[in-house]
Amino acid sequence: MPLILIASPKGGVGKTTLAANLADGFRRNGRPVLLLDLDPQNALRLHFGIPVQDVGGYLADRTACQDWRAHLRQVAPGLLLLPHGAVELRAALENALALEQDPSLLQAPLRDMLADPSVLVVADLPPGPSPALQVTAPLASLVLTVLQSEPISAAMLAEVESGRFLGSGTLPALFAGRLHFLLNGVDLQSRLSRSSAETMARHLGPRLVGAVSRDEALAEALAYQRPLLDHAPQSAAAADLRQVTAAVEALLPSPEALPQPAVAYPLTASRGAW
Repeated sequence: MPLILIASPKGGVGKTTLAANLADGFRRNGRPVLLLDLDPQNALRLHFGIPVQDVGGYLADRTACQDWRAHLRQVAPGLLLLPHGAVELRAALENALALEQDPSLLQAPLRDMLADPSVLVVADLPPGPSPALQVTAPLASLVLTVLQSEPISAAMLAEVESGRFLGSGTLPALFAGRLHFLLNGVDLQSRLSRSSAETMARHLGPRLVGAVSRDEALAEALAYQRPLLDHAPQSAAAADLRQVTAAVEALLPSPEALPQPAVAYPLTASRGAW
């Protein structure tokens, strides 16, 4: 039951774009993927051609959390998306408070999603510390933290490297072995970007799974609402994403090594998507 959390200590680093494209990369490598949007911005759907006016999702109404299967969207062969759903600011704050008070609102559906060990669940989290991160981290196989190749990320490195953005208490220490990093927006033609990337790479060492180039093709792919490997498979960022996908998969158990589910898979109705 592998679960990968895509997190970031701050917004604006390309977290959701990388979550969408990594999930697409995993399914191209033959892993069935369920992509879960836990970010109230509800932007993950836009990478897969779901119309802007389609704002439905399983977290748009807290009472619908237990009926999450009804909100599944097949966006590609082998890839199911569970959109967050559009919410106003007040509702987003109420959702966060409700989740903090009752973690089972998310933990129970998530355990259902993880029932089939052959399916890889990828969750896009809100930036920074959040109740969603606190609830999902104990179930995760890997937390992949996205950093921008910029001076401010380098300056925050000690804080980020410690894992304190995961929250207070014992969680950062318990999760240290599963915390890995990904650099985004690396521009080798920019001395500042390159210097920032080199600084972070030295500090992070083997916990750095890779880096993705600053590439206009990523923005173009989003404009066309398509994964990058469909829109510009020969681009520099596409080559980087293939390498990162392989590096992340190397940290997970192979599908052949995983046990078979003891009970019927909860997505039986959508099994054809795999």
